[in-house]
Amino acid sequence: MDINWVGLSAALATFLGIWIGHVSVRKIEREVVNVWIPAGIALLAGFGLWLASTLTSNLPLSAASGIVGVTLLWDALEIAIRQPARVKHGHAPANPNNPRHRQILADYPEATTVDLLDRDPIGRAYSAEEIAALKAGGR
Repeated sequence: MDINWVGLSAALATFLGIWIGHVSVRKIEREVVNVWIPAGIALLAGFGLWLASTLTSNLPLSAASGIVGVTLLWDALEIAIRQPARVKHGHAPANPNNPRHRQILADYPEATTVDLLDRDPIGRAYSAEEIAALKAGGR
């Protein structure tokens, strides 16, 4: 009986690609001044892996390459467009040491340096006043 490794390679590529991509997008957007450079690298790497997935005859490698390639294409979109919008709306924390984020903090009153995901759960939705207190520094 032959073992089919496609499912395992696809599952691992999906899990690791999404996990590493999520963490990387947040870190890159927070630290990098010009997000178009890493977004362009992710775009090129994504298309490269996507192309490689069509050229290999190894099915597990083809599946993993295609999944990671498409994940990198999505990460490029996240880095360049969606994550900066989250920072502008206050849904992700701004880095006051990053010149691009200093400008965002000056131009967008909703932007904040507080990571609203880093809070204690209270078993109900936070009220607008509680969120404002978190943003003001009160915990």
